[in-house]
Amino acid sequence: MAWWQILLLTLYAGLEILDELQIYSSLNTPVGAGLIAGLIMGDMGTGLVIGASMQLMVLGVGTFGGASKIDATTGTVLATAFSVSVKGMSPQTAISSIAVPVAAIMVELDVLARFANTYFSHRIDHLIDQDHINYKAVERNVLYGALPWSLSRAIPVFIALAFGQKLVQTIANALNGDLMWLGTGLTVAGATLPAVGFAILLRYLPIKKHAAYLILGFTVTTLFSVLFSGLQALGAGVSAVNKGFTTAFVGLPMLAIAMIGLALAILHYKSIIGGNGGTGQKVVSQNVSSDVNNEGEITDDEL
Repeated sequence: MAWWQILLLTLYAGLEILDELQIYSSLNTPVGAGLIAGLIMGDMGTGLVIGASMQLMVLGVGTFGGASKIDATTGTVLATAFSVSVKGMSPQTAISSIAVPVAAIMVELDVLARFANTYFSHRIDHLIDQDHINYKAVERNVLYGALPWSLSRAIPVFIALAFGQKLVQTIANALNGDLMWLGTGLTVAGATLPAVGFAILLRYLPIKKHAAYLILGFTVTTLFSVLFSGLQALGAGVSAVNKGFTTAFVGLPMLAIAMIGLALAILHYKSIIGGNGGTGQKVVSQNVSSDVNNEGEITDDEL
């Protein structure tokens, strides 16, 4: 791993948390981290695989107030870097052995950053209590508050990248050698983590109320997947028999299926507000009362 790659990944780790707190450009998400880290490491495909897997894993994970959550973004950065630079480490193994443990450990550093930030908050309170408020000093301390956040991500990423590559290489060699059984298990675990994210998400969505849409979405996705896979196979067979047949059949992208779901959601929304003079007030009040009986479901009125 080159020194400039370590430097760029460290700088990104320090900036992405500030982006999450203020701008939220989506480059601070796991899939955004996979894209950036993949570009820096020269293997964008691996970065996107790891980033997308981590993004799916945390689909149903959220926080309320000042609570901390697992830092899947930092985990994605390190997993991508080591998966590309360490010989014999697949993206799935990197997800389960690096990304997930790092994401969990970063919870403690997130709490430490919040705790350290209170120092600047107290300084601001002290400055405001003065007879003559130094507004420039207040502004400086507000900006100083970004330092604990950035350092809480940049320092561990730098230490891991600068000094941890040999350790990770040793672990990868062991997982591909005497501990092959463990490496295979970690690969399977890494591949199933997106399903865990979907399970958490479905646990907190109002599935009981919208079960019909869940069934419809699953059925539409399955039907289109099977249909277009059959067309691809048919096209490959025809092109093998007839050399003049050059038409290429491509599969239906997930974006198209997502657009179908968006269209159905828009129609459903319009049907709700259309039946109440465009206000939707009566329907909202009815939904609030009906959702009380849906135990375990977090709906929009509770958020």
